[in-house]
Amino acid sequence: MHRIGYLLSDGFQVMALASQAVFEYANLVLREPFYRVESYSVAGGGVRSSLGMFVSTRPLSVRASIDTWFAVGVNAPFSPPPPAEVLVFLRKAATRARRIAGICTGGFLLAEAGLLANRRATTHWAYAREMTSRYPDVRVEEDRIYIVDGPIWTSAGMTAGLDLALGMVEKDHGEEVARSVARKLVMHQRRAGGQSQHSEMLDLAPKSDRIQDALNYARKNLSRPLPVEELASAAHLSPRQFSRVFAVETGQSPAKAIEGLRLEAARLMIEKSRHSLEVIAKETGFRDRRHMREAFMRGFGLPPQEVRREARAGDEVSA
Repeated sequence: MHRIGYLLSDGFQVMALASQAVFEYANLVLREPFYRVESYSVAGGGVRSSLGMFVSTRPLSVRASIDTWFAVGVNAPFSPPPPAEVLVFLRKAATRARRIAGICTGGFLLAEAGLLANRRATTHWAYAREMTSRYPDVRVEEDRIYIVDGPIWTSAGMTAGLDLALGMVEKDHGEEVARSVARKLVMHQRRAGGQSQHSEMLDLAPKSDRIQDALNYARKNLSRPLPVEELASAAHLSPRQFSRVFAVETGQSPAKAIEGLRLEAARLMIEKSRHSLEVIAKETGFRDRRHMREAFMRGFGLPPQEVRREARAGDEVSA
């Protein structure tokens, strides 16, 4: 049995507990109680969440045989500062546990305990610069869903904790089990750790279902040319109406928005797959490799080859 401990403090972000469901459903998929999840705090007893809900916890103990620790974040890290006994505990736990994770601002706890020194890490994008300023020895990558550097795992905001937990299940049991867990949890999309925290679909934030339907259609058919007429048909509007409504609701033209979706998909493939740039350009709807490079320079200020080199360098450090 693999025991997982969640370290909670008053004001903890209640969304972090949602990641426990990943391990619950992994047990269901595996048809055995492989994971056992428990919540801990310094003194034990009831701990109040940011929403006001109380959760029963066990008192911290270095004798607890925990394989994976989760340090759970709060909405305002270091207000108040973490108790000294928590930092001492985390340092000792790092020598005994198989891995330690920081969900969202929980990464600040790991950094304060010295566990992120000279390691890659991420946190919620709103606090990434503060982490960089406070801990200059941490290599903060603010635009990542989660990062694995040796035995240390860190994630972005709260929903990214689900992706991190799913990544642990995949590490323990393989891709098929992780995919089954995601399906049972109705997770719309399994996000890889290297994926950007910022979603092009979320940034566009259309107000109506018809524009959302058109964007969903586009994302599923990026390898096609996707002229305005085709997108308008998916939205059940005339091309002229579609272009006008699209601009009003998203602040962009359809062509610019589709290029953003293509860039997002291409970057993820470049970072996480071994496909050639020619194949990636074709799969994501660019005319050719040169066209994709031009779009990357406009969107990211880097050519695709440099994005791939940086991703592989990061993977080598994690390994």
